[in-house]
Amino acid sequence: MEFSRSNVRAQVIKTVSVLVVVALLSLRGAESRRARIQQGGSLEYRAISCRSHSASLKDFGGVADGKTSNTKAFQAAIDKLSQYASDGGAQLYIPAGKWLTGSFSLTSHFTLYLDKDAVLLASQDMNEWPVLKPLPSYGRGRMRQPEGDNGTIDGQGAFWWQNFHRGKLKYTRPYLIELMFSDKVQISNLTLLNSPSWNVHPVYSSNILVQGITIIAPVKSPNTDGINPDSCTNVRIEDCYIVSGDDCIAVKSGWDEYGIAFGWPTKQLIIRRLTCISPYSAAIALGSEMSGGIQDVRAEDIVAIQTESAVRIKTAIGRGAYVKDIYVKRMSLHTMKWVFLMSGNYKAHPDNKYDPNALPVIQGINYRDVVAENVTVAGRLEGISGDPFTGICMSNVTIGMATKAKKMSWRCSDVAGITSGVTPPPCDLLADQGPEKITTCDFPEDTLPIDMVEFKQCSYRMGYA
Repeated sequence: MEFSRSNVRAQVIKTVSVLVVVALLSLRGAESRRARIQQGGSLEYRAISCRSHSASLKDFGGVADGKTSNTKAFQAAIDKLSQYASDGGAQLYIPAGKWLTGSFSLTSHFTLYLDKDAVLLASQDMNEWPVLKPLPSYGRGRMRQPEGDNGTIDGQGAFWWQNFHRGKLKYTRPYLIELMFSDKVQISNLTLLNSPSWNVHPVYSSNILVQGITIIAPVKSPNTDGINPDSCTNVRIEDCYIVSGDDCIAVKSGWDEYGIAFGWPTKQLIIRRLTCISPYSAAIALGSEMSGGIQDVRAEDIVAIQTESAVRIKTAIGRGAYVKDIYVKRMSLHTMKWVFLMSGNYKAHPDNKYDPNALPVIQGINYRDVVAENVTVAGRLEGISGDPFTGICMSNVTIGMATKAKKMSWRCSDVAGITSGVTPPPCDLLADQGPEKITTCDFPEDTLPIDMVEFKQCSYRMGYA
C-alpha cells in the first residue's frame, strides 16, 4: 500500500510491508459512512469527495475463493484506476467473497470499497510482503527478532504470532492498514480481525477520520494495538469497538533521537465514544514513542471493560519532547488494575545512542467525570526524578475498589497537581482542593477543523455479475 502527496511516494510500514489496505481510503477526499443499495443496483453513500470512475475487482480477474492470490489483480486495478486521479478520481469495489491478497499500494484520489460480505484475507506467503525501510522517526522496526459496508479485513495473524514467539521473524510484523504522508482520509464501517501487529497506523498524515471500526484480536496476541495515530495532525476517532492484545488506542510521534530529529508531533486529536477491552494494556496510551511531541488530545465518552488501565502516559529519559494539554472526560470503567497510570521509566530504546539529557515534559493532564468499579489500584503516577510531571488535574472521580484491592490505593512520585471530588482520596502530591474550592478540570470548548468536515452524497452503479 502506498500513498503520495507533493510528489512524495512513501512505503507504508516500518520494516515489513503492510498487510492489506483499508476499505474505502482516499488520500484527497474522505469517504462515506454506511452505504445503501438502491433499486437498479446503485450503491449510495456519503463522502467528502465522490469519484467519477469506478470498477470491480472482478473486472481485473479477481477470484473470491479464499485460495487464489489476488495481489496482482489488486495492483492491476489500482494501476488502471489511478490514471483517473486528475479526472475526478476512481473507486474500486470489492464484491462479496473471500479475497486472498498480499501487500498492495493505493494512490491519490482513490477509493477502495468493501461490500458488507467481502473479506480480505492476508496471504501467509512471506514472498508477498516486500521488506521496506524503517520510518525515519523510529530508526528501526519496533521489533528486531476504508470505508465499506462493514466488510472485513482478516489478517490471519496466528501465523505471524507463532513465528514471533518462536523467534523466527527477522522484521517487524505487518500492520493491517498504514497511511503515510496522507491528507483527507476516512476509514469507516469495517471489521478488522487478527492483525499480525498494529491494526490502523496513520503516520505523518493529517485530516484523518476513523469511524465505526470494530477491531478484534485475542487478548493475549502480541502488539495488536487498535488505532495508533503517529505524528499526525487533526485526527478524529469515534464510535469504535476494540478488543486487543495491546493498547486500544496508542498515540505516538517517534522514538528517542530519531523522533527528536524528525520533529513531527501528534496534535489536535479527538477520541470519542470508544469501547475497549484489553486486559493487559490501556484503553488510551500516550507514548512511549513520543519524541516528536503530543499535544491537544481530547477524549470523551470512553468505556473500558476488563482493561489494565484507562489512560496511560509512558515515557523515559532519552525521549525528550512533551506530552501536554491532554483532556479526558466521561469515562465509565469496569474491572481495572489501574485507572490512572503514568510511567517515566519506560525502558525500551531503539539503540544506545539516545541522549540521557533529553528529558520529556509532561504537563497539563486533565481528567474529569470518571466512574470506575472493581479497581485494584486507583492510580500509579511515577514521574522522573528531577523532571516531575506537572499540571495534573482530576475532578469528579469516583473509584470503587475491588474486594481484594491493594491497601495503598494511590502510588505517586515526582508528580504535582490538584484534585477535587476524588474518591478514594488521592496522594498528597495531588493536593485536594477541599469542599470550599470545587475545581472542574479543563476541557476545550472550541471546535477543531476535523469536526467541521462536510459530506456529499455519492453513488456507484454496480454493473458486474
